Amino acid sequence: MDGQTRSNIKIGSPVSIIQKHHQGTSELTDGYVANILTSSPFHPRGIKVRLESGQVGRVQIIHNLRPEKNLSFCHSERSPRREDGVKNL
Repeated sequence: MDGQTRSNIKIGSPVSIIQKHHQGTSELTDGYVANILTSSPFHPRGIKVRLESGQVGRVQIIHNLRPEKNLSFCHSERSPRREDGVKNL
């Protein structure tokens, strides 16, 4: 999905961002969106977000993962849970 369009990004979405100090290396950081910082509907270099881990960067990839799938793509402490509160394995 397109990381340049604000409407594609939701709080809690799994994303890969590029932090400002990694722009030269293109190193991506994975996590879940805590806040959307860009107010405009579009940004050519990606919508700026804050991850649940506190890291800030521009969205490069929006991952389309279903909640029941393994979300181990990132190093976040967040773990998926079912509606009854039991941790998914």
